[in-house]
Amino acid sequence: MIMAEYFDAGCSRRLPWRDRPEAAAALLAALPDPDRGFDAIVVGEYKRAFAANQFEQLTPTLTRYGVQVWLPEAGGPVEAGCPLHRMLMTVLGAQSQREVLRARHRTLAAMRAQVRMQGRYLGGRPPYGYRLVDAGPHPNRTHAAWCRRLQRLDPDPVTAPHVKWIFAKRLACRSAAGIARELNERGVPCPSAADPGRNRHRSDRTWSLRTIVEILRIRDTPVEESGTASRAVTCRTRKHRVAS
Repeated sequence: MIMAEYFDAGCSRRLPWRDRPEAAAALLAALPDPDRGFDAIVVGEYKRAFAANQFEQLTPTLTRYGVQVWLPEAGGPVEAGCPLHRMLMTVLGAQSQREVLRARHRTLAAMRAQVRMQGRYLGGRPPYGYRLVDAGPHPNRTHAAWCRRLQRLDPDPVTAPHVKWIFAKRLACRSAAGIARELNERGVPCPSAADPGRNRHRSDRTWSLRTIVEILRIRDTPVEESGTASRAVTCRTRKHRVAS
């Protein structure tokens, strides 16, 4: 008999179970209760509930309170002492982790293509060397009705020459520390000094090694600075009383 259902929406499977508010933290908090009303947990899909070695980390806790875990891949309850089941859990954990990495790479590749090929602006603050310019009416009618317009990244006429100079010096085998030192000697405003209103939290007004490294890392496709991917991975767990 199914006693209750737990469902986490918008919670990544990479988070430990104790950091998931619904399907994990509430379920783990109910385990010590002798009147919890269930003696087994049925997981509909392993990849939505566990990642990497999370199942192995939870096994001692579940065994201590006498709660079984049922999986479709195992054809029933998982036996912790069975070598075949341990190998199955290892393979499933690796597949779940691989799915997370594959989704991340595909999302970042699509974002890079939007910036490089379409000039799309993905949100966030434009990186040093770029500015926001109008890109015409919004193609979505709903957004266009609200007078929203597209924006795209365009080289900043003030700071873009400094970025080109940094790359030219780097291609000439200059070190990042040497580039930062020469910029400070020339009196070139660093990113926080070029736009102090947007960088009120920064008190340093000089070029540093870290700043140069970040500019070189972003290159001509500022995906990491212009936007982040939205990930919504759900976890579904059921509390189930197993009939003997």
